[in-house]
Amino acid sequence: MNLSLELEVVLGKISVSKIEGKVSRSSISGIASLKNAKEGDLSFLANPKYKSEVEETNASFVLLPNDYEDSESKPDQLFIKTESPSLELAKICRLIYGELFSNKQNGVHPSAFIDESAVIEDGVSVGPFSYVGPLAHIGKNTEIMSHCHIGEKVIIGSDSYIYPGVKLLALCELGNGVILNAGVVIGSEGYGFEQVGSSHEKMPHLGKVVIEDDVEIGANSCIDRARLEETRIGAGTKIDNLVQIGHNVHIGKGCLLVAQVGVAGSVEFEDGVIVGGQAGFAGHLKVGKGARIAGQAGITKNVDPGAFLKGNPAIPVQLAHKISVLQRKLPDLFKRFAQQSDKK
Repeated sequence: MNLSLELEVVLGKISVSKIEGKVSRSSISGIASLKNAKEGDLSFLANPKYKSEVEETNASFVLLPNDYEDSESKPDQLFIKTESPSLELAKICRLIYGELFSNKQNGVHPSAFIDESAVIEDGVSVGPFSYVGPLAHIGKNTEIMSHCHIGEKVIIGSDSYIYPGVKLLALCELGNGVILNAGVVIGSEGYGFEQVGSSHEKMPHLGKVVIEDDVEIGANSCIDRARLEETRIGAGTKIDNLVQIGHNVHIGKGCLLVAQVGVAGSVEFEDGVIVGGQAGFAGHLKVGKGARIAGQAGITKNVDPGAFLKGNPAIPVQLAHKISVLQRKLPDLFKRFAQQSDKK
């Protein structure tokens, strides 16, 4: 990464507790890990596991937690102390992103199609080969990139980012500041069939998907429309890549769903639920506020608020750890049992 980011500008964007050392240069030329950083780079210590690398790093600028006291800065090196290096690095990365990708041009690309009944507010960008259907409404400063489909009566709030290849099907509603990464599908038909004899009769889905403010959805994730009412994703929830959310699901505010999670229809997550990768949920369950679900867990029953579950079928994590310890002892136990049987 070749940058020329003024140090004074960076320091003005982050929360700094203390600065130690001096540098001769006034700009940051790149961002790298402690181990791989070179002169001119900015690096950071977010995980104590890498604390030993701070003393050896060649980075000119190092973001460090306030309690770091293991070594002093080298000549021509700046230690920047802050409460959360990871959070401040995120602020810097947003600044860099704006510098690298600041070529947004408001307006509609000539190859895009906008239905004459659609409402496009000020500052909206619609990229090449995108489609905006009848009675759609796109809020201020929203960016719709190339090859997107915005269906009939879709509503998108202001300051949202719709990355290439996103499909927003009819009646879906997005709040403000929503980010849909490449390939996301919102409002697809739910998986609902009624068995009639030896065949399966498709059940039409007439509902919609509502996505509240500041939600981010990762690449190639799919959220199904409700059968009759709505599938809803609460404000501030962050969903990773390749997540499947079924019809009539309600996800609360501030939830985190990691990659490849699968949620069957009519599940309800209360606020602040955290779900590890590849966990799966049977239908019609309720997951209580602040519950944590470990990766690859299988959830077949309601989950109490604040619970921490692991395994398939899922059990409390402390019990799961005890069982794991006992399982490792089974070969020795059977060996001893066999030896006792032989003596008899």
